[in-house]
Amino acid sequence: MRKLLWLVLVFTLCMPAIAGSDTGEKPRRPVNTYSIVARDAATGQMGAAVQSHWFSVGSGVIWAEPGIGAVATQSFTDPSYGPLGLHLMRAGKDANAALQALLVADEHIDVRQVGMVDSDGVVANHTGENAIIEHCDITGAGFTVQANLMWKPTVCTAMLAAYEESEGDLAARMMAALEAAQGEGGDIRGRQSAAMLVVSGDANLPAWGGRIFDLRVEDHEAPLEELRRLLVTARAYNLMNEGDAHMTNGEVDKAIIAYSSAEALVPDSHEMIFWHAATLAAEGRVDESLPLFEKAFELWPLWRELVQRLPEAGLLPDDPRLMAKILAVAIE
Repeated sequence: MRKLLWLVLVFTLCMPAIAGSDTGEKPRRPVNTYSIVARDAATGQMGAAVQSHWFSVGSGVIWAEPGIGAVATQSFTDPSYGPLGLHLMRAGKDANAALQALLVADEHIDVRQVGMVDSDGVVANHTGENAIIEHCDITGAGFTVQANLMWKPTVCTAMLAAYEESEGDLAARMMAALEAAQGEGGDIRGRQSAAMLVVSGDANLPAWGGRIFDLRVEDHEAPLEELRRLLVTARAYNLMNEGDAHMTNGEVDKAIIAYSSAEALVPDSHEMIFWHAATLAAEGRVDESLPLFEKAFELWPLWRELVQRLPEAGLLPDDPRLMAKILAVAIE
């Protein structure tokens, strides 16, 4: 009886949101091609990644919430599977129960393709019988891959192997899975957009605080190459944020290590170079800072103006001799 009441409640809540279910209209066209949804057992991180020949695929296909789960909803895409699936998992349903509840409320499951993972690593997927071939889906330990509109039927097995065999964090392994799919020919229509979303396993974090990576390539001739570039840049900025947190806590040596690591990932980022230099100078390590100031000034001359504003903000000592020394670095 309780199960019946639960299904009735889910059906009532979800019906208005499922595309076409309240009007009888047929979904019109497929939006997505291939995706991976996964949880890292070591860190608890969860996420989803996708590529498609469709503009801004990430805006409707991939969803995730810290400590709750992740969803990819594709084929003839119904975006409501994302927030509603997360809502059901937040309420205590595992990924399989959440997916099954949403499928019960959908008149067009024959064209849906969905993958889900929850915070315990339970995975579930669904591919409707009328999804456009080549289509496939495979589940593994803590992850699921799914694809439709593929050139070859080998895409899912390639994604599975790449994810299982690659090293690194969750983002790196999902990136490898996307690249493996493209290596098999990917979408029969070509390439246009890609996205990746990775969240913390900590359910106590707010959605905005628990997002580790939230990257989108909306319209690009080589979206995966651009997504990989953005992933490297995002790692660097995560290190910059880590450095800022260390500075706030008075952990200067740790901050400088984080800033240096960020700079190593993106060596031509004049902003990272500048703030690394400013931190060193503020801590009295002026001689170490000068080559970095010089490089930053060469890459972006307006840093010479900004550095003179830092003493008033308390970010550099109010010392004219120090400022003169910094501004004396040559720009040839």
